[in-house]
Amino acid sequence: MASKKGKILVVDDNAGIRRALQILLPLHFAEVETLPSPMTLVSTLEHFRPDVVLLDMNFNTAINTGNEGLYWAGEIKNMMPEVEVVLFTAYADIALAVEGMKRGAFDFIVKPWDNDKLIEVLTAARDKARKALGRDTRSGSGMAGNVNPVQTGNRMFWGNTKPMAAIRKTLEKIAPTDATVLITGENGTGKDVLAREIHAQSLRRDKTMVAVDAGAITETLFESELFGHVKGAFTDAHTDHVGKFEQADGGTLFLDEIGNIPLHLQAKLLRVIQSRSVVRVGGSQAIPVNIRLICATNMDLEALVREGRFREDLYYRINTVHIALPPLRERREDIVPLAELFLGQFAEKYHRPLTGLDNSAKTALESGRWSGNIRELQNCLEKAVILSEGATLTAKDIKLEPSAKTAGTTIRAVNESEEERLIRDAMDRTGGNISATAKILGISRPTLYAKLKKYGL
Repeated sequence: MASKKGKILVVDDNAGIRRALQILLPLHFAEVETLPSPMTLVSTLEHFRPDVVLLDMNFNTAINTGNEGLYWAGEIKNMMPEVEVVLFTAYADIALAVEGMKRGAFDFIVKPWDNDKLIEVLTAARDKARKALGRDTRSGSGMAGNVNPVQTGNRMFWGNTKPMAAIRKTLEKIAPTDATVLITGENGTGKDVLAREIHAQSLRRDKTMVAVDAGAITETLFESELFGHVKGAFTDAHTDHVGKFEQADGGTLFLDEIGNIPLHLQAKLLRVIQSRSVVRVGGSQAIPVNIRLICATNMDLEALVREGRFREDLYYRINTVHIALPPLRERREDIVPLAELFLGQFAEKYHRPLTGLDNSAKTALESGRWSGNIRELQNCLEKAVILSEGATLTAKDIKLEPSAKTAGTTIRAVNESEEERLIRDAMDRTGGNISATAKILGISRPTLYAKLKKYGL
């Protein structure tokens, strides 16, 4: 028998089928995991990271149309394009097979199945996935044991908005290259997740991705942390220390909050980026480093350049490709799907038997301001799952303040750009109703008219 290799995830609500496959598949795969429903599929994909998913097409016995399987096949491919999906159905429906293939499925298996045919299809899917990921198909296990933790975090949720579709298209073009990328966006928009996604789809994906919060490093330790130091370089330097640039050699270096680096240290960073070599503190030898650089910030670097607080040459060096992530308020149709994703993750984590969001919860979520963006939404859902008492989350569980209260108390104390954003947001929520918008913002109709004129809205 050929050596066992790779990982497979089986998602099927039939306990008998799962038991049969738990006996058969370990003869051909190094790791096998099963799920009775797609409820925790997303979180399982993230921590198990299979090569192949064998996906049942029907999870509602009263409605056997295959729609559930087709939907989840699309979600799997959107989340992890490298994973191969094999659809599993009791109905030899050619139309479903064709539709499944259109959505990226590798193949289609009809129940009851032939063991030899099933294994042939699944192992072919596994080998294709592993080849695409550059994994050694001769090894006896799935992913290499020294995968950096950054690579196994959450994958990017793309949603259905035009801005995110454009970003995804850009990512697909740039990920296989070594182009330096600058990611900008407000706090909580997922800049670090996008950086991981770029690395995961790059040719360096089997190497380390090192993430550095540049804003959290003190000035005195900046050079030591990034470039390393030799023994005896300073009082507490008892041994040689390898810096972040060297740690990322062959892989990706992610410098988060790069806008917070003091001006006098920016010159030292620029020199290393240009030369692709580091000299450890206290040393004299130039050490070559082969990295792919990704930077991120929530600051307006162009404004900082104009103000003399950020080096123009460094800005252009890190800005080969610029990706601006939109705030959550500009992708409201993604709020509920994101909330459902987080609900599934936290329901599994805290062992809560939750089945979803009711309509009141969805309405509350969609009307929230989410100034903290996706991170705030994630924290909100975690708290709601922990404190909930029913089978579904309600608006009472979500516990959001009414938008009128939050917006009305904020608009008087913001700058013009923030004020314009608040007004646009309120107008969008009310469908342009002046009276309702004024009420949400806590201002009079004449004042709102004046501000609409001021901002050309």
